[in-house]
Amino acid sequence: MRLIAVEEHFLPAEVRDAWAAAPPPHDPVSAIADGGENGARLADLGEGRLALMDEQGVDVQVLSLTTPGLHNLEPGPAVAMARRVNDRVAEACARRPDRFQGFAALPTPDPRAAPRELERAVRDLGLRGALLCGRTRERHLDHPELRPLLAAAAELKVPILIHPQTPSPAVRESLYAGIGGTADLALAAFGLGWHYEAGLEWVRLAAAGVFDELPDLQVILGHWGEVVLFYLERTAAVFARALALRRPLADYARHNLYVTGSGLWNDAYLQRCLDIVGPERLLFSTDFPYQYRPGGVRRFLHASPLDHAGREAYAHGNWDRLTGARA
Repeated sequence: MRLIAVEEHFLPAEVRDAWAAAPPPHDPVSAIADGGENGARLADLGEGRLALMDEQGVDVQVLSLTTPGLHNLEPGPAVAMARRVNDRVAEACARRPDRFQGFAALPTPDPRAAPRELERAVRDLGLRGALLCGRTRERHLDHPELRPLLAAAAELKVPILIHPQTPSPAVRESLYAGIGGTADLALAAFGLGWHYEAGLEWVRLAAAGVFDELPDLQVILGHWGEVVLFYLERTAAVFARALALRRPLADYARHNLYVTGSGLWNDAYLQRCLDIVGPERLLFSTDFPYQYRPGGVRRFLHASPLDHAGREAYAHGNWDRLTGARA
């Protein structure tokens, strides 16, 4: 069974340097998560990565720049870096088209350049969509200046994966500080805060009427829906009373959302997402290298409650259908 993993990261040294040169605040999590063995694996787009994919049983990785992407750079450097990063991804895919596909990194600090770079990445380089890390400093994805970028994704028929990033310093201080030591940052990031950040971006898109305006826009959330799907009924009730949207929130989940597990092998989470979005909107991912486990990915797939057709769809069929225009 062909296995395509759609949330698999890389990080070149030049992006690390660009993060360090950008104006503060800087994302503090990379120093913890992207060093040592992870750092070496993130930098490798060659034989070492392929060997680890083989150990996992992954046939294809959809490569994406890790968080926080280019969101915190100044506009000029973000535009230049996006071109270099996307060219690098395209080169890796051209070398091994049987093993790699790619998501574009976009210069969201320059809202006018971002849709142009998405179009170049998709039409000229053959990339399959884009990964965005939610906010661009204080500007959320539903901000009017970013609407042309979302419209371009809908027109090109490519998905946007909303990836977590660390909450702003003000949010970290208000909600996550005072526990002590590294626990404050861990809770604000991969412990919980990352996932609220990403899930809220999808909720905001729905609340702002983006899916009414762009009914073909397709968004991917990792980590089994970034928390918000597990509270969907409550949020939907508030939406129904407070917002004049064309459809219920559950309809946007069924028509504008795909979900992937990001290497969190949990049958209960899988079942909850099946109940909400259905088997035709599940995508597979391992969150490489952060959740790297040799061999375990196929064991979870084959032990899942899905039937054979559902496993095929989860493993590769849904992704192939979603990106069929670029296959």
